[in-house]
Amino acid sequence: MIIAVDFDGTIVEHEYPKIGKEIPFAIDTLKKLQADQHRLILWSVREGHLLEEAIEFCRERGLEFYAANKDFPEEHGKGKGYSRKLKADLFIDDRNLGGLPDWGVIYQMIKDGSYRTGGFENVDDKPKRKRTSNKKKNIFIRIGEALENHNGDY
Repeated sequence: MIIAVDFDGTIVEHEYPKIGKEIPFAIDTLKKLQADQHRLILWSVREGHLLEEAIEFCRERGLEFYAANKDFPEEHGKGKGYSRKLKADLFIDDRNLGGLPDWGVIYQMIKDGSYRTGGFENVDDKPKRKRTSNKKKNIFIRIGEALENHNGDY
């Protein structure tokens, strides 16, 4: 699977343009995902020397990305038809709906495939149950039903 990974706020604490402290287990988890044959792309707002600093930060810790801000290393930007939008299967980003889960949770969700449902049960997968509520009806509904049942006999 191709996984795009943000840098600031995801691999390191958000201190842009500086490089923040490494988020615990981020690098180790990403290296484990690579060992599991996933292709990782660094996907960041960083460009130029700021991007190179982020790449070097990861490289010093034993993490090499397949590409950075592009789909493959040989891709050249700014040409006709170029789009910075990556063709990744999955994005890991701190700006994700619900925020960034713990890196152990991220790894498990990718490994077991639960990332497809966000870790939540799909409501369509639940068996349909007949509603058996003992909750009392609204007083106005009960009055209306009582009037209907009397068919005008008061």
